[in-house]
Order: sequence, then C-alpha cells, then structure tokens
Amino acid sequence: MIPKQRLGTSDLEITRIGIGAWAIGGGGWAFSWSHQDDATSVRAIHAALDAGMNWIDTAAVYGLGHSEEVVAHALKTYSGDRPYMFTKCARNWDANRQIVKLLKRDAIRAECENSLRRLQVETIDLYQIHWPEPDEDIEEGWTTLAELHKEGKVRWIGVSNFNVPQMERIAKIAPIVSLQPPYSLLRREIESEILPYTQKHQIGVLAYSPMGSGLLTGTMTRQRIAQLPSDDWRTRSPHFQEPLLTRNLKIADKVIEIAKRQGRTPSEIALAWVLGHPAITAAIVGIRSPEQVAGVAGALSFELDADSKLELDRISDSETR
Repeated sequence: MIPKQRLGTSDLEITRIGIGAWAIGGGGWAFSWSHQDDATSVRAIHAALDAGMNWIDTAAVYGLGHSEEVVAHALKTYSGDRPYMFTKCARNWDANRQIVKLLKRDAIRAECENSLRRLQVETIDLYQIHWPEPDEDIEEGWTTLAELHKEGKVRWIGVSNFNVPQMERIAKIAPIVSLQPPYSLLRREIESEILPYTQKHQIGVLAYSPMGSGLLTGTMTRQRIAQLPSDDWRTRSPHFQEPLLTRNLKIADKVIEIAKRQGRTPSEIALAWVLGHPAITAAIVGIRSPEQVAGVAGALSFELDADSKLELDRISDSETR
C-alpha cells in the first residue's frame, strides 16, 4: 500500500510524490528545458501513474499552454484511475510569446477557463497563484480564486512562491490550502520562517525542485552541464554556475555515496530527505521519460534512516549556511 497524506485542510489524499509537468511543456519559451517529445511525455506520465503517483502538477505558462495539453492527452489515453489535477495561474503571455505577470480578476478568470479547456476537465482539483507578482495585486488575485472556488470551477486553492507576509495578507480573504515553494538539500531558506508558519496554520506544502533541477540525481556532471542546450533555462541558473556549482556537486557526491550504501538511487535519497521534514506534505518530481520513473518511484514509500539524514544535514548545513 502506497502511503498518502492529506493536503492541508482539503479532502485531497495525495501520494508523497507527484508528477511535475514543467519540462514536458517543451521548447520555445523563456523557461523551457529545451525540446521534449510529446509521445515520450505521455509514456512517462502513464508510467508514473502505473507506479502509484496520484496527482499531476502543471501550470498554464509551462510551454505556454502546451504542458496542460500534453497532460490532457496523457489522461485521455490512460485506462487507470484519474489522478488529481493541479495547475497554476498569474503567468500569461502575449502575441510574441513573452511572459506577462497578471493577477487582475479578468485575467485570472480567463486563465482558468483556458486551463479547464486545455486540461479537458470541468473542475481543477487545486488552483494556485504561480507567483505573487505584481505584489500589489495579490489580494485581487486571491479574491478571484476564492470566487472560482465558490463557483465550483476549482475544488481547492493554494499559492506558490509566497512569503509569510504575503500569506498573512491573503489569508484574511480566504483560507490557504497549500503552498508550493522550492526545497531541497541545496535550498533550505524556507525552514526558518515559512515552514513554521505553514505548520501552525495547517497549510499543506508541495516542495518543488526537490532534486535541485537534476543536480541531485547522480547524473549531473560538469561535462553534462557544459553541454546543456542553449534553450535550457538551467544554463542561466546560478545553481549551475560558480561559485554555487562546486558546492552543489559536493552535496550531490554525498547523496550518491549514501545511495550506493543503501542500494537506492540518488534521486530517492534526495527525495526522502525532503519528505522527512514534518512540514512537507509531498514533493513534485519532474518526469520526462518512463525510464526516469524507475529512479524515483521508490521514494513513494521510502524513509531515510536517522544516520543518513544526519550525514546529509551536516554537509548541507556546512555548505549552504
């Protein structure tokens, strides 16, 4: 039996890891992971669902609508149980495919209708504000999500990349079911204020980039990083450049060492560390191929032992603090 956990105060019982659909948006937009074959994406989603994952997290902006379309096609051709569908708003695009930051009521309502159409569903299980930008419009944006919830367009509402003051502002309007922040051995800044706040207010936490966008998978080397396609957003990420790169690869080496000792994959070790924090409900795992599923599926039920966790804590503390 694959363990599940309730997401915040919702009725959603989700597996500890879910399918992240950022990369399957493909190329041709500002934050792409370069070219992605749609047929491979569909097979990857099917393999992840077969492994037991019961939710998919995407966003309108991923591939400028394309990720949602690929997800819909994958589910239309899948014979098993329907997973929960999570998506996001507040990132739109213009006729030149340039990303626009919008939290106005009419823009969000239009985004929601477009996401419902692309996903081919009548209701979105979790609708999230992708980024709190423009900051001055977060109240208007959250009020609109609350309206969509009351209308039955979305079942539950959450946020992504919000800090504590921003969550406090919108919580006065409607309850926050979930927060989606970055969290991994490489990025632990949410531990000081954000995670204590979510625990206190029963806000579920969906950690994204738990494997450091590939840095903690055991497959990322300096040579591979140097050969990343020019349209892969990671070529512009500080975490893939010095001085952070040397630090990150040192932490990755420890993950690999522990994985070999335990007969696990590095991805499973990195995920188990993230899921070991009591404030983390689940983690989002970007999956681009069926083969990648085998490297992460063990994390659905694997728990890191205390000694291994301590080793990882120590190296992460020494390198990131």
